[in-house]
Amino acid sequence: MSFTFAGPVLEGSLMRLEPLGHQHAADLAVAAEEDRGSYGLTWVPGAAEVAGYVETQLGRAAAGQVVPYAQVDRVSGRAVGATAFLDPRLWPGEERLCAVEVGFTWLAASAQGSGVNTEAKYLLFRHAFEAWGVARLDLKTDARNGRSRAAIEGAGARFEGVLRNWAKSWAPGEDGRLRDSAIFSVTAAEWPDCRAHLEERIARVLDRRALPVGGPSRP
Repeated sequence: MSFTFAGPVLEGSLMRLEPLGHQHAADLAVAAEEDRGSYGLTWVPGAAEVAGYVETQLGRAAAGQVVPYAQVDRVSGRAVGATAFLDPRLWPGEERLCAVEVGFTWLAASAQGSGVNTEAKYLLFRHAFEAWGVARLDLKTDARNGRSRAAIEGAGARFEGVLRNWAKSWAPGEDGRLRDSAIFSVTAAEWPDCRAHLEERIARVLDRRALPVGGPSRP
C-alpha cells in the first residue's frame, strides 16, 4: 500500500489541529494582525494575504508536499495560527515514511506563551512517531531567531548545527537573500523522553488554567 501524506484532526486539551481549509481564513486574518511586531524573522501573511496563503498551502497539500493545519483554540473555537508537516522522506525503495519536518508555524500574539504551541508540537510529534512510525522529525528556523530556537528546544528537540545559506530569508528587507538555518531534530529513540517532557509542560498549563486533565487520546 502506498503512503498517503495526509493527516486527521488532532485533538488536544488546550487546542486542536484541524486540516487547513478556506473556512479558517477569516479567523487567521484576524490572528495575523493582532501584533505583527511579534513575528520578527518569521514570515506571516497579512490579513489581505491570508486567502492566497491558504490556497497556496492547499495546492502544496494536493501535490503531496505538505499537510497544513489550522491551530484552533478550544475555548474560543477560533483559529489562532497555522502549522504543517512538510518534506516527507520515504525509506529507500519503500512506500513507508522515514522522516518528516514540522514547520510553517505561526501564532497570533495573544496565543503565544499560552501552551498552544507546546500542545501543537506534542500532537504533531506524537502523530509522526506513533501513527506514521518515523525514525526522525526535523525542525528548522532562521539561525538569528533566538525566540524560535528557544521554543524548538523547549519542545524537546535537539540542536544539530547551522547550515549556511540554506534557505530563503523571510526577514524584512532581505528579499532575494539566503539565510543560515538552525537545524533541530527528534529521533524515534528520543521520542519517549520528549513525550514525557511535553506532557509535563502541558499538565502545568492545564493546572494553571484549571482545565480538565485527561489529555489527548492516542492516535
